[in-house]
Amino acid sequence: MEQFATTVADLAQKLAAILAEQVGFKSNFFQENCLSSTCYLRMNRYPPCPTHPEVFGLMPHTDSDFLTILYQDEVGGLQLVKDGKWFAVKPNPEALIVNIGDLFQAWSNDVYKSVQHRVVTNPRVERFSTAYFLCPSYDTEIQSFYEPSVYKKFSFRVYRQQVQDDVKKLGRKVGLPRFLV
Repeated sequence: MEQFATTVADLAQKLAAILAEQVGFKSNFFQENCLSSTCYLRMNRYPPCPTHPEVFGLMPHTDSDFLTILYQDEVGGLQLVKDGKWFAVKPNPEALIVNIGDLFQAWSNDVYKSVQHRVVTNPRVERFSTAYFLCPSYDTEIQSFYEPSVYKKFSFRVYRQQVQDDVKKLGRKVGLPRFLV
């Protein structure tokens, strides 16, 4: 797991630098602000659930980070929404899945979009996945360098707190719409 974490952390930094350059950001921004102490690896286990075909292992959501790198096993269950329809992501043991997170969407002024996704359970087989989240320190300010900006400037701390408050109060994440100009 340590080797996997080190490898995907390096990959996340390289991908973020490339994406940042494409929208005019300084490519070393992520090295300076997304440190190993602010990023994390999550291992997920989804037990079989024979009772209902629409039981979610993870409810529909977007990721609150800059970038997520995901490895899923051969069972599948990850779905993405496009044009209001859910599509299954076919498992490929030779590939990693890269999701743009909310912070990258805000920084890029909607050039890149945070993808809504969910995990549906399998009725007979448990599922495993491992996700690496590229996150800044809580004090990092998120703002677009494009004018006019679609979003107000905010810190990662403020964003995370608002997401947690919304989940407690509303039972769901609101996310970036809370920060529209």
